[in-house]
Amino acid sequence: MSKTKKTEFRPDDFVVYPTHGVGRIVSIEEQEVAGLRLEMFVISFEKDKMTLRVPTARATEIGMRGLSTPDLVERALDTLKGKARVKRAMWSRRAQEYEQKINSGDLMSIAEVVRDLHRNDDQREQSYSERQLYEAALDRLTREVAAVSGIDEAGAQKKVETVLTARAA
Repeated sequence: MSKTKKTEFRPDDFVVYPTHGVGRIVSIEEQEVAGLRLEMFVISFEKDKMTLRVPTARATEIGMRGLSTPDLVERALDTLKGKARVKRAMWSRRAQEYEQKINSGDLMSIAEVVRDLHRNDDQREQSYSERQLYEAALDRLTREVAAVSGIDEAGAQKKVETVLTARAA
């Protein structure tokens, strides 16, 4: 296997894997897969108690990226202040779109899902599937806000909730 250009990720870097969110690269190791020697990123997702191995040559192609910039995090938080934009499509279609946005790994898309699915205390109850999608998006958003801001997840959750409740007032 020919060596492609070295990727910009190193051990101890936080990265965002599209379908799993924020993880930390534990190491880069060589592994034999189907008779081929592959260099792999070993990524740990502490909260999910999961370890993922991603071939270094395919990392960016898969959509793995570094953490967002603080500026992008601020723009995502500003997105939360906006008015919810809920399409009048069937719930199953909207749910599919929300799922795609969450799994895209794009911070702005995830913020849009949180904004659109957030319910205040005075609004109607969320359905189970709506709540599941909301919590998944909120979790992804708060993990990245925490990693970028250098605070714990509880602090990031408080920061996001403050923005969401300020919108309601």
